[in-house]
Amino acid sequence: MNSIFRWPAFLLLWLMVIGMFAYAQTEVSVTQSTHSLESIKTQTRAPLNSVLPVYGYRIINSYPHDPTAFTQGLIFDGGVLYESTGKWGKSTLRKVELETGNVLQEYLLPRRFFGEGLTLWQGKLIQLTWQARVGFVYDKETFNPLYGFFYSMEGWGITHDNRHLIMSDGSSTLYFLSPENLQLVKSIKVYDDDTPIANLNELEYVKGEIYANIWLTDYIARISPETGQVLGWINLKALLGEAEQTLSAGVLNGIAYDNKQDRLFVTGKYWPRLFEIKLTKR
Repeated sequence: MNSIFRWPAFLLLWLMVIGMFAYAQTEVSVTQSTHSLESIKTQTRAPLNSVLPVYGYRIINSYPHDPTAFTQGLIFDGGVLYESTGKWGKSTLRKVELETGNVLQEYLLPRRFFGEGLTLWQGKLIQLTWQARVGFVYDKETFNPLYGFFYSMEGWGITHDNRHLIMSDGSSTLYFLSPENLQLVKSIKVYDDDTPIANLNELEYVKGEIYANIWLTDYIARISPETGQVLGWINLKALLGEAEQTLSAGVLNGIAYDNKQDRLFVTGKYWPRLFEIKLTKR
């Protein structure tokens, strides 16, 4: 990623209009992407031989979650959840009531854009999109789009460490951006010892570590933001019990952290439940 460009509001609106006409072409290209299910299955490296600590979980609370939400990004702020959902023509930015799962506020992205990761920076929501290589910045209160920015890779997950925005693109690389000008500051490779960990997806910054969903697995990697080394693994297998499984319920994806009350929330694509969990050492 060589550069990132800001757009004023009128150019953002222009892009959205143009994007409506480009939707059909993008939908065709999705079948050729490395984000496709079969190609990623062959790349996924679960921590089968890792000697690092593996953490289990204890369910503290279980909350309703919209089973039609293809969850891509999740954050917690001010007692509510903010969620980015994907799918062509159905991608949204949402404000969600934790206790009920009710959608309190929603913005539907133009059909051209497939929603991905989400983070909050100084009163602004920053949402990535997948293949369009375009991100959007919104006013947190109104959901009004303020401006957009370009990046040169696919957009998957995004979080921040109070200094940098941290972005994933489905590879084993994490990218650190300046929140002021959205320029690349540095990048790091993620390893478990000397094994690269690919398919880094949804991200959350938790107590000095980067938590990353590993796409198409039940694992979350706990990553050092300084070195890129995996510090441990969280195994969330069977979190969504058999009674909650549906034909559409998909992969684990969605991590949110409440730093005021030290609460960790996780969910998945099309999951009917969202869970508050505590980690347990295994």
